[in-house]
Amino acid sequence: MLKRTLWLLGMVLLIFTTACQGSGDSSASGDSEGGTTLTLWHIETGPSEQALKDAVKRFEDSHDGVKVKIVQQENDPYKTKLSVAMGGGTPPDVFHSWGGGWLEKFVDAGQVADLSGDIDTSRFVPSALTPATFEDKNYGAPLAMDIVPVWYNKEMFDKYGLEEPETYEDLLNIAETLKSNDIIPFSLANKSKWPGSFYYMYLAERIGGPELFNEAFNREGRGFDDEAYVEAGKKIQELVKMDAFPDGFNGMNFDTGQSRQLMYAEKAGMIIQGSWMLGTTRADMPDFEKKMGFFLFPSVEGGKGSKQDIVGGVSPVFSVSEKSKHKKLAKELVKELTSKETAQQLANEDGAISAVKDVEYEDEYVQKISKVLEQSEYLQTFYDQTLPPELAEAHLDTTQALFGLSMTPEEAANKVEEKAKEVLK
Repeated sequence: MLKRTLWLLGMVLLIFTTACQGSGDSSASGDSEGGTTLTLWHIETGPSEQALKDAVKRFEDSHDGVKVKIVQQENDPYKTKLSVAMGGGTPPDVFHSWGGGWLEKFVDAGQVADLSGDIDTSRFVPSALTPATFEDKNYGAPLAMDIVPVWYNKEMFDKYGLEEPETYEDLLNIAETLKSNDIIPFSLANKSKWPGSFYYMYLAERIGGPELFNEAFNREGRGFDDEAYVEAGKKIQELVKMDAFPDGFNGMNFDTGQSRQLMYAEKAGMIIQGSWMLGTTRADMPDFEKKMGFFLFPSVEGGKGSKQDIVGGVSPVFSVSEKSKHKKLAKELVKELTSKETAQQLANEDGAISAVKDVEYEDEYVQKISKVLEQSEYLQTFYDQTLPPELAEAHLDTTQALFGLSMTPEEAANKVEEKAKEVLK
C-alpha cells in the first residue's frame, strides 16, 4: 500500500512539474504580443526538419499575426513527454505521431481533434491514411511513408566477394564472412528497443507469413505465442551467440548515432533501418552515401513469407490537440505541413517516400525506394505503433530480453500472448 501511495504521489508530481514547465514548450496554445502562437512538436532532424521549418514559414507568411513555436524532440523520450503533456492538459496544438494504437489511445481519451472534412483525403495515398483513421473518422494527416530494408556497404561487399542475399542462409554466410574479417555483421543500438524489433518482425513474417500478425492482432487464428514467433526468437538468439552485433548493443543509444557511426567508420557491414537512413546519412556523413546499397530482408527456407513483404510505416502523421485554443488555425497548419510542396521537398532532400499523391521524385535513390514500396506484396506496419501501448511495451521488452539472452523464445512469446489476452478484445 505504501509503495502504491508513493508511486501515485510521484506521478502527480511528474505531471505537475511537466505542466509547469510546459508553459515554455508544451503549452496548448496562447496569445503572444500582437498575435496568436501555436506550438508544434515533432521529432524530425536534418533535411526533413528543415522541410517542416520551411512549411511553418509559409504558414506564418500567409497568416498575419500568427506564429508557430517549433519544438523538436528526441525520438525515444517523445512518447513519454507527449503522454505526460496530454495527461497534464498542456499538449502542443499540433503533434507528430505514427498513427496506430499509440495515436488511438489519445483519440479514445478525447484528446485529438477530428480532422474529417477539414483535410482533403483524396490528396493522400489511401494506405497512408489508414493508421490515423478510427471508426471512419480521420485524426491525422500523413506526410511520408517508410520501408525498412537492410542497408549495406557496397564497397565492403565487393572487397569480400559478397552479393545481395536471396535467402536467410545467404545472409548468415555474409555475416560469417564479415566476422572472419573482423567486421561487425550488423550494427545495432538497441537501448530504445525498437531497432531490435525490426529483426523480430521480419523473421516472424518470413517464417509465419503475412497473415501471422493479423491473426494474432485480430484474435482470429494463431496467437503471439505461435511457433513462428518462437522460431523468430530462436534465430535472434542464434545471431547474438554468433556475435553478429556490437559489444554492448542493448545499451547503445540509437538517437545519438552510435549504430550509424559504426557503419560510417566501416567497422560494421550492415544495418537494418528505415528509409530515413538515406536522409540521415546525407546529414551526418554525405560522403558515405556512395557506398550505401540496400536489399530486402531475405526469405527463410520453408517459411510462408515472401522477400517482397516489407516492414514499414507512416511517419510523420500530424494531428491536432482537442485542447488547442485555436483548432481552426492548427488544422490549417497541418494542411501546410502535409502540402505537396512540403512532401516534394522531403522527397528530394531527405529521401522520403511521399504519403501525398502526385509527388515527382528527382532523386534516383528515392525512385528506387519508391519502386520497392510499389512492388511490395505486403506491408507489415511497425508493431510498436500498431499495437495498443501496453501490448507494444510487452513486445519491445520481451524482444530486448531475447537479444539480451535473459528470456527464452518460448517465455517471450507466451508473455506477449498473455498481455494480448488482457488488452485485445
